[in-house]
Amino acid sequence: MRLFIAILFEEPIIKSLTKLQGRWRDIGVRGRFAPEQNLHLTLAFIGEYGSAEPVLDVMDAVPFAPFSIKLDGIGNFGDTCWVGIEKNEELSKYVSRLRKTLAANNIPYDKKKFFPHITLVRKTALNCGMEELLQNQPQGEMLVKSIDLMSSTRGKNGMIYTSLGGVEAKDFRE
Repeated sequence: MRLFIAILFEEPIIKSLTKLQGRWRDIGVRGRFAPEQNLHLTLAFIGEYGSAEPVLDVMDAVPFAPFSIKLDGIGNFGDTCWVGIEKNEELSKYVSRLRKTLAANNIPYDKKKFFPHITLVRKTALNCGMEELLQNQPQGEMLVKSIDLMSSTRGKNGMIYTSLGGVEAKDFRE
């Protein structure tokens, strides 16, 4: 079972991201566009792992208060184009605690430095310059109230992401 821990987006963020994808298609960007239902922010990529339960237990052990995230900027890693998330101390601290708890429970994860981004297009081919992609910055902000454990399976038309459960934010002021 291929697993990752992610933030799933509310409709206004999804609309902003899919609108940007549409603009990119209109100016001639080609590639494998992430389907609307697959747009997410990965916090920890676990990869092949036998069971969801130990991961869900770790997620339960790492509480978090609700926090806001905001779309910020466009960039690329080689031929992968993405939208970034504004620097956010609460998000960074949560991811650090989550990853430390995964490691303490011997659950392997990709140890690359956390760089919050949403992949929009893979294997990108541009018929325009990068400056044209940057002209239409997406807008959006949301309050993160839950985090999901996702499975990833290959379907006939690409990857299919399914939530296996998750955790809700807790208001620590209660």
